[in-house]
Amino acid sequence: MGPSYPRRAVAVNDPMRILGFMTGTSLDAVDMAVLDTDGEAIQGFGPSGERKLREDTRAVLLEATRQALAWKRGEPEPAIFDYARFEVAEEHFHAGQSFLAEHGLAWSDFELLGVHGQTVLHERPTAERVGRTVQLLDAERLARLTGRPVAFDFRTADVAAGGEGAPLAPIYHEARARASGLAAPVAALNIGGVANITLIGADGSLLAFDTGPGNGMIDLMLQERGLGRFDEGGRLAAAGAVDEVALNSLLASAYFAAPAPKSLDRYDFSLDAVAHLSAQDAAATLVAFTAAAVLKAFDKNDAPPSALIVCGGGRHNPQIMAALAERIPVPVKAAEDYGWRGDAIEAEAFAYLAARTARGLPISFPGTTGVAQAMTGGRIVMP
Repeated sequence: MGPSYPRRAVAVNDPMRILGFMTGTSLDAVDMAVLDTDGEAIQGFGPSGERKLREDTRAVLLEATRQALAWKRGEPEPAIFDYARFEVAEEHFHAGQSFLAEHGLAWSDFELLGVHGQTVLHERPTAERVGRTVQLLDAERLARLTGRPVAFDFRTADVAAGGEGAPLAPIYHEARARASGLAAPVAALNIGGVANITLIGADGSLLAFDTGPGNGMIDLMLQERGLGRFDEGGRLAAAGAVDEVALNSLLASAYFAAPAPKSLDRYDFSLDAVAHLSAQDAAATLVAFTAAAVLKAFDKNDAPPSALIVCGGGRHNPQIMAALAERIPVPVKAAEDYGWRGDAIEAEAFAYLAARTARGLPISFPGTTGVAQAMTGGRIVMP
């Protein structure tokens, strides 16, 4: 993947203007957001947007994910990974080009790019072995194409130190809540392929973990049945009924009894429990599973948060939002209710983490990934 560079290789200004990128496991789009930050406070928000993944790139990443799931430890990595890294870099460059043209910006307007890369594998640690996580990106190529330093590879140092490697957005959720003047305790929930929650205590403490599935299982169920990529507007789920037997089977997973922090891969739960159901009932049951799994997160904190702020693509599904509101014992609010950009939070987060990487500030913590002590992370490549 190329060398890492000391943080002095980047001109660290106060604040820096950073373009953050995020591609989630839904393989839908490259999300982008501009942030002015010193990695502690947020001084300003620039534009945000997305560019849908090209079908060719999506096909490559689906195959890379399929091979990653079959990849045994100790074996050489699948050959497709290098090709996928190249494709991800190209996809990000062209997405960025379109975004910059739309907003009258240039690559030279940014001191740094913060790029998550495409996750194709995430295995949480066990008592016997460290975890494994793979985010594909040819960061050196992206740096050459853009002429800007690229901060990337935010997870592997934490995993190597015994941490979960996820979630990484909590320190940004805390900064975003602070910038909004929100009084803790408060909670932020991101619903992507997997859902993760950040519980911000009254004392500023952070507890964060993956709660369970987000949109991922619903998407996979529909794709397996040839019914499209996702349940647009929650229409299928709205027409179905929850199968309580199937729901209880899903909730019986040992994952929910495991202590936090903890993390998931999109493929950690099987669709077998809903295989016998109609698409409508399966979708309704999987929506209920997402919400019921989030409810379990509220067993992990002593003082209930004042609100649950919902970010990510899942908040666009009215059935998920309704199921959360029905089950969660605190007000459930969409990110926009607080002036947050719900579709841009993760791209903003990786801009923020890039600033922290450049300044040598920690990005993961005992309460967020289970690592023994607060850790720096990420690498920076120069053009």
